[in-house]
Amino acid sequence: MELLRESYEADVQTLRRGLLANPTIRALLDPAIEPVVVERFLIEWCSLRVQVTQPVESWIQRAGACCLGLGLTDIGRALIKHAKHERNHHLMFIRDTRALVNAWNARRVPELDAEALMARPATPAMRRYIDLHEETIAGEVPFAQVAIEYEVEGLSVSLLPPLFAQFRRVLGGEPLTVLSFLLEHAEIDVGHTAYNRRLMASLLEARPDARWALARAGTAAVTAYLDFLAECLAVARAEAPRGTGPHPAAA
Repeated sequence: MELLRESYEADVQTLRRGLLANPTIRALLDPAIEPVVVERFLIEWCSLRVQVTQPVESWIQRAGACCLGLGLTDIGRALIKHAKHERNHHLMFIRDTRALVNAWNARRVPELDAEALMARPATPAMRRYIDLHEETIAGEVPFAQVAIEYEVEGLSVSLLPPLFAQFRRVLGGEPLTVLSFLLEHAEIDVGHTAYNRRLMASLLEARPDARWALARAGTAAVTAYLDFLAECLAVARAEAPRGTGPHPAAA
């Protein structure tokens, strides 16, 4: 763990410390944010997450197989085992999107089409996020998938608690009950992050020369994901004025 603290975590500490100061996160946590913006943001976030969640099992499994080929047996086996836990998680986002859209359509205009929202092409940030995984797996350091998982799942630990507190304040508790994936991962990713930290420590002991490659991959993943959230918020702000009436919990 000492090597992890002194190398990789020292390299990404500025990134992590700046999360709550990120303009998109600050905007989402703004006490004056309108309920309709939050509602539309959640629809955008969940609907687009379907296509970047569906390949996660494959990404992790393939990275694990590559690690086995490089002789990183423990890392490879751990990734392959973890991949099974990610199976069909995109189905949760499909259910959540449909539930959020149904709630929106019951109160606001114009109505939204959940299936059309989920069928849209990837945004630029989503494309970067997808390409990062594919290029990492196909490249010289497929084990950098561990850093990607470490940082992205760590966002659930650092960002979801304050965001959920804000959403609950703005919308009330009921709308959040349909966010099955986000609610579940706010809890289980605490354990996942602790596990990923141990895996990162083992990886750095085996490949201390990979410190910078791991930091680059982890940083690129978080940066792409924050840009994706910014894209979702931009759509929410643009379309929110078209919604009518406050959320009942905010009335």
